[in-house]
Amino acid sequence: MKEKYGFSYIASTLRESRSASDNGWSVILYDGKKFCVSRKYDIHLVDRGGGGADFSAGLIYGILTRMSLRDTAEFACAASALKQTVMGDFNLVTLEEINSVIRGDTSGRVQR
Repeated sequence: MKEKYGFSYIASTLRESRSASDNGWSVILYDGKKFCVSRKYDIHLVDRGGGGADFSAGLIYGILTRMSLRDTAEFACAASALKQTVMGDFNLVTLEEINSVIRGDTSGRVQR
């Protein structure tokens, strides 16, 4: 895809369905030079809606804020995994909540 279409990045989520409500969730990201795989989160889905959109938003945020490839993959993965644990169409979590998940706080609770 990179050679044929000239994409700057190629990215995808990796969903491991264990049941309708429990999934493994990770991200792959390639920039033509480096390939990275994010850490995998085991998530209990509250609302699957928005996971893909928030993955895309996380990628865009990482790229626009000039995060490293690894940090972009981790940010996109954490944002989209966290969104799927919150009911509703919009990801209303904060940057700090996403960064807390990246740092290892996977208690499963949005801090409000």
